[in-house]
Amino acid sequence: MGAGLARFARNRMALFGAAILLGLLLLVLATPALFPGDPFRLVGPALQPPGGRFLLGTDTLGRDVAAQIAYGARTSLLIGVGATLGAILFGVIVGGLAGYYRGAVEIVLMRVTEFFQTIPAFVLAILIVAILSPSVTSEIIAIAAVSWPGIARLVRGEFAALGGREFILACTGLGASDARIIFRHMLPNCTAPIIAVGSLLIGTAILIEAGLAFLGLGDPNVMSWGLIISAGRAVLRSAWWICTFPGIAILLTVLAINLVGDGLNEALNPRLRER
Repeated sequence: MGAGLARFARNRMALFGAAILLGLLLLVLATPALFPGDPFRLVGPALQPPGGRFLLGTDTLGRDVAAQIAYGARTSLLIGVGATLGAILFGVIVGGLAGYYRGAVEIVLMRVTEFFQTIPAFVLAILIVAILSPSVTSEIIAIAAVSWPGIARLVRGEFAALGGREFILACTGLGASDARIIFRHMLPNCTAPIIAVGSLLIGTAILIEAGLAFLGLGDPNVMSWGLIISAGRAVLRSAWWICTFPGIAILLTVLAINLVGDGLNEALNPRLRER
């Protein structure tokens, strides 16, 4: 792991992405002190341009855009990380069972996985949120439900490859239980690719969350970047800052996550290390 971190530290683009994410995390932690109170409250005249009392201006109702973006960052990270953890948990279970037991179990689980992959992810997320009613919890469930198939296929392939390795055959010959083989020997050897792919899923989850909020399927009582853009689209020409700044926040966050994910993949993937 130490050698992997050293390789990650030599990747300048990955470090740039990590710096952006660190700055975003510090902003989230400092948000209550920087912008006390409710981000939905009216603080001044409507449609004030950036500068002066309001650093990023105000929206159509007189709310501080900077405060909205800061509170929206917390929502995006919460949903992105929560949905990714849910997708990894479910994907590891499905992929692990399919890759270890093979046969009929693998056929059934992989056909279910392929069925989910045939449905456009964003459309399925819209359907799930509409059924469950818009809320942070329903967004996390919906995004996790459309994100797990990739993890499942990855873990299935890793388990299938490990199944023929000497140390796994030795454990089987010595009478080790299935649970011991899976959790003590196989799953730890899949951790690196799961971390690398899972980190990239966070960026995808943030984009889906922003799209859902833009369409009015986010929690109306929780500030998010997509909600800000949706509220400002009607005055895009006259009040460009309402949509521009949260759009830049989404761009930088997803870019940073992808850079970090690529860096982790290069640092932890043994196939790439051999090149």
